[in-house]
Amino acid sequence: MQTMQALINAMVTSGILRTAEIIDAFHRVDRKYFIPDAFSDHMYSDRPLPIGESQTISQPSTVAFMLELLQPQKGDKILDIGSGSGWTTALLCSIVGEEGSVLGLERVDLLVKEGRKNLSKFAFGQQCHIEKAGSTLGIPGEKFDKILVSASAEEIPVSLFDQLDTGGILVIPVRNSIFRFEKISESEVRKEEYPGFVFVPLIHE
Repeated sequence: MQTMQALINAMVTSGILRTAEIIDAFHRVDRKYFIPDAFSDHMYSDRPLPIGESQTISQPSTVAFMLELLQPQKGDKILDIGSGSGWTTALLCSIVGEEGSVLGLERVDLLVKEGRKNLSKFAFGQQCHIEKAGSTLGIPGEKFDKILVSASAEEIPVSLFDQLDTGGILVIPVRNSIFRFEKISESEVRKEEYPGFVFVPLIHE
């Protein structure tokens, strides 16, 4: 069975993982705490794994790729949509520290419960938590420095741009591409597209 260190080393060697703070987060937030016991033999395999309710915990290299695009920083206020078993939320919490905050949103009740339980294994404090997603995508009326979405949308959800501060970054899969959007101003958004990915669908009312 592959080790966590071997998995991280492979992602660093391939160039997917580059930023010291993100690499440190992968060391501090062990993937083994976020997968079902039935898949413990594969916890450090670079592949997605089922976590119940037709949902998956994403492939580690895909998570690393998205976090490198997002570039979370200490003190950031981050929204994590589709938090699943809580791994991405915990990775982000590890990076933003006590000065920042991370809100994970999850639509599946069982995974909200599991994600909260998994987060509680770490000493992140009240600034990091997971909530049940509402009927509207994101948190309308709130502003975030960064937004990460871990499920694939059919169309670019422009409503999320209103939830980004100027200078903020949104990383989201749309169909089979990962997009990085940087909000330059209230009227301008810079877009980058990275094709060739597969995600579970983003569903909201």
